Amino acid sequence: MSRPHVVIVGAGFAGYRAARTLARLTRNRADITLLNPTDYFLYLPLLPQVAAGILEARRVTVSLPGTLHGVRIVLGEAEHVDLDGRTVHYSDPEGGIGTLTYDRLVLSVGSVSKLLPIPGVAEHAHGFRGLPEALYLRDHVTRQVELAATEDDPKACAARCTFVVVGAGYTGTEVVAQMELLTDRLARRHPLPAGVRPRWILLDVAPRVLPELDERLSRTADRVLRSRGVDVRMGTSVKEATHDGVLLTDGEFVASRTLVWCVGVRPDPLVEALGQPLERGRLIVDPYLQVPGRPDVFSCGDAAAVPDLERPGSFTPMTAQHAWRQGRVAGENVAASLALGRRRRAYRHRDLGFAVDLGGTRAAANPFGIPLSGPAAGAVTRAYHLAALPGNRVRVAADWLLDAVLPRQGVQLGLVRSWSVPLDTASPELARVPGGPGRADGPAPPDQPRKAEEAEVPERAGEPPAHQPGDHPAPGPVRRTDPPDPAAE
Repeated sequence: MSRPHVVIVGAGFAGYRAARTLARLTRNRADITLLNPTDYFLYLPLLPQVAAGILEARRVTVSLPGTLHGVRIVLGEAEHVDLDGRTVHYSDPEGGIGTLTYDRLVLSVGSVSKLLPIPGVAEHAHGFRGLPEALYLRDHVTRQVELAATEDDPKACAARCTFVVVGAGYTGTEVVAQMELLTDRLARRHPLPAGVRPRWILLDVAPRVLPELDERLSRTADRVLRSRGVDVRMGTSVKEATHDGVLLTDGEFVASRTLVWCVGVRPDPLVEALGQPLERGRLIVDPYLQVPGRPDVFSCGDAAAVPDLERPGSFTPMTAQHAWRQGRVAGENVAASLALGRRRRAYRHRDLGFAVDLGGTRAAANPFGIPLSGPAAGAVTRAYHLAALPGNRVRVAADWLLDAVLPRQGVQLGLVRSWSVPLDTASPELARVPGGPGRADGPAPPDQPRKAEEAEVPERAGEPPAHQPGDHPAPGPVRRTDPPDPAAE
């Protein structure tokens, strides 16, 4: 009798955890295939430190073949799922197509940047959902400071040194905190014309920074950012983005070459084509993470609308913390459905606190509900990340130590160009290549003018005036954001 075949689509927090759990529970009594565009799991909470040059890019990637023993890794992106035929159709990195059949399916395709109908945002902003975007942002910011140091026009110099970030959730707050420290260091090495300093502006329609968290953490983050000179503007967003800057909803025009879009995330478009009931674009599942009427299909993470049993009538937010926990439950319940010696259980959660890295030794954290700030919070935050990382702990700790005692390298690598990391993409983990395949994204022309490469605007632009603060995803990352919680197991 052949062994059952389990296909897991997506190796984010939920998919990676589900694969690891299943491999441990099935013990080679089932064939497990993990379909993912890359051969690594990306630890998103530390991505701002990659952009700031604190961590080398590979530190936040965990090898799938190296850590998921007994799991077959297939490189590719799911293009279509035939639920009746129990097949997943995918395209590989070189444009080839393939098909996977399954007895059990786990959909954990995650999320992509949330787009809003704001003129110019798709053309001039960049997101912060993958390694290519982090590497691009570091190069772009470094280039702007270096070019500003040689500008003869004071207005052009000031525009290059003005960086606008929209979205004061986890991602936006940590990006601003880390990158502001980076530009200060760069400005010391590349003296700017008199009176010009790097200027960071953080925008959000919400009434306060980190609106999803406890007000004490919010006040701590706000105080740290303002003390460093960050221009924090709540109740304000972007009305229009242009090549020369952004028009704010309060009518002010800010001359800038950099726009970072951290407003939020939306479920991967793949789930919309399944023909199953959705909740704001997320696939509705029961407390056991099964799709109603489809006992062979499970879903978890950002793509799934999981009932929140702690708050009846609501769904768990799209955060890394929930995705990590749901991945384990999904793995256990798939094993139970295959009668492999595990009882299925409903997904329940208990928040053990959150941590926000504010750069240097500063952070805001509330482990077990105890509010912390300053170096103590910084130590807790870094310990938290080391505990949550499924690999590379020694390398990450070594990079932190080296950054504390050695000057940070401020150089452009030139590996990622503006056109290769568009905001409107279903695959933020992959940089576009000339003539390369891409789901819902045609290849961008590699011969864009040099001027556009120097003047592009990275990350998320703002929300329209009608946007409500409650529309922001809960802690995270933009979903990047709150890290997985290993202590909650």
